[in-house]
Amino acid sequence: MGKASVKIDHKEDVSTKEWNNWKWQFKNRIHTLPQLAGVLGVPVEDIEKYRRVIKTYPFSVTPYYLSLIDLTDENDPIRLQCLPDTGEIDFSLGGVDDPLEEERDMPVPGLVHRYPDRCLTMVTNVCATYCRHCNRKRMWGKPEAKPSKENLQRMIDYVSRTGKIREVIVSGGDPLTVNPETLDWFLGSLKSIPHVEVLRIGSRIPIVMPMRITPDLCAMLRGHRPLWFVTQFNHPKEITPEAAKACEMLLEAGIPVLNQSVLLRGVNDSCEAMRDLLYGLQRISVKPYYLFQCEPVKGTDHFRVSIRKGMEVMEKLWRNTSGICVPGYVVDLPGGKGKVPLQPFSMLSTVRDLT
Repeated sequence: MGKASVKIDHKEDVSTKEWNNWKWQFKNRIHTLPQLAGVLGVPVEDIEKYRRVIKTYPFSVTPYYLSLIDLTDENDPIRLQCLPDTGEIDFSLGGVDDPLEEERDMPVPGLVHRYPDRCLTMVTNVCATYCRHCNRKRMWGKPEAKPSKENLQRMIDYVSRTGKIREVIVSGGDPLTVNPETLDWFLGSLKSIPHVEVLRIGSRIPIVMPMRITPDLCAMLRGHRPLWFVTQFNHPKEITPEAAKACEMLLEAGIPVLNQSVLLRGVNDSCEAMRDLLYGLQRISVKPYYLFQCEPVKGTDHFRVSIRKGMEVMEKLWRNTSGICVPGYVVDLPGGKGKVPLQPFSMLSTVRDLT
């Protein structure tokens, strides 16, 4: 499905200029059942089952990301990640709203301090596309809002008086939906703190709205180096020419780009899908960093894959794939316990045989 087949509110096809304008993409996100019915080419009555889903977990997706879906395939890996699914409310393995207990480790609103040397700042609750597997689905019930400078200043003040913090992760929501002047001020304020050595941005913008990565944005981010950019490609279909160009622009600005995937049922839980994803990332010079075990977040249980299956996939990758392609397979634990590596027992026994 290409851009020419995407209609917004039943209007005529958009121009190339509009399509490539991130502001147009953001403004024309699909977020209502009538819009979704129009895209799917079905009566609204046929998708009424999703109304109770989006009442709890709203959806919003950019026209660009929507255009990557094969709408003839109900199990399309892009569709699974961005369109509502009744499994979000009908299927449960006991997931909870905040499995990493971020709210408990929040000394000031929006700032999570779980580890001594770094903290995470949630500068907005807005995303260009709401990923159905998000570990912060608990935030979706709140109206989208611009970040308050007063709240951002509280985070800056906390970092300033906490001398052990050397790295600040800027996340959300998606920080690249924030007004560029506000984001520039926030990053600059953090960078001016003597004990802050490194900044990190977590964003899915290169995947869901790559036209947001502009020369002006890259120039602004470059001014705050050392700054690392961590994104999330989950399937090889997401590695489009547009996404590759966005990552290349960041790299040319001297900003390293890392990838953190999430192991998702039906999306990337096969050796073939994961191998193609990792090879694709290597081709565009994006370093696979982590593969996360899907966290037990309420509303995402239908995505969860057993750790045993994850280990089987990783063992095949370790044996057959270039080391530079292979991410660390980890499970993130609450209480500051950190990211625990998941290693297949068969690999460990091989190491024991050599010692």
